[in-house]
Amino acid sequence: MNPWLAFSLILFGIWLVLFILRKENRKEMLWVSILTAPFGLTEPLFVPEYWNPSSLFNLAATTGFDIESLIFSFAIGGIGAVLYEAIFRMRHLKISKRERHTKKHRFHVLALLSPIIVFLPLQMLTNLNPIYSASISMFIGGTAAILCRPDLKKKILIGGILFLGLYFVFFLFFNLVYPLAVSTFWNLPTISGILILGVPLEELLFAFTFGMLWSSYYEHIKWFRLNKLGGKNNEKP
Repeated sequence: MNPWLAFSLILFGIWLVLFILRKENRKEMLWVSILTAPFGLTEPLFVPEYWNPSSLFNLAATTGFDIESLIFSFAIGGIGAVLYEAIFRMRHLKISKRERHTKKHRFHVLALLSPIIVFLPLQMLTNLNPIYSASISMFIGGTAAILCRPDLKKKILIGGILFLGLYFVFFLFFNLVYPLAVSTFWNLPTISGILILGVPLEELLFAFTFGMLWSSYYEHIKWFRLNKLGGKNNEKP
């Protein structure tokens, strides 16, 4: 099995374990995973500028697109969305329509769209490697979410750290099985070339900023706040 397919399928396996164990988060996982999966179609931006993996039917090399990217995006979307709830046992409370129309939420749509608004000019007007454009955009998107929804600040920041930790440990085990994958497929001369225990620094930047952004998207778009299970219902009227 090629390393990129194995990488994606193992992440999907982690997604499946969470989905089975976290019955109360299944709707959120599916919703966010379906939202995230189409971002796998951005793979031509990264091949070969960032990396050039072997893929099913050699699609990545011949078209830039590949099936693995869709699996990967689907899996990390759902995982990143629910890690915080899985560890801290949180539940969702609906924000009232009255509160949604208060002044503090006037930049709701702008905050949600901020990653795209930032990514497009970075990608079109600069010479940044797309992995940096993506990470900067997601970091700004996560920061915008904090400014728009300060009640989600803890989930956004801790969500980024949790996904970074999970992704890093996962990558370490992946490197044990495929020790030549990074040197073979990553375009190290076009990026920093810094490896942390064999993991490209850019992969860790991606993991943290992705975890920041996607940990709160479900609550942000669907107008939920978080409350600890067993805690007092602090929903505003």
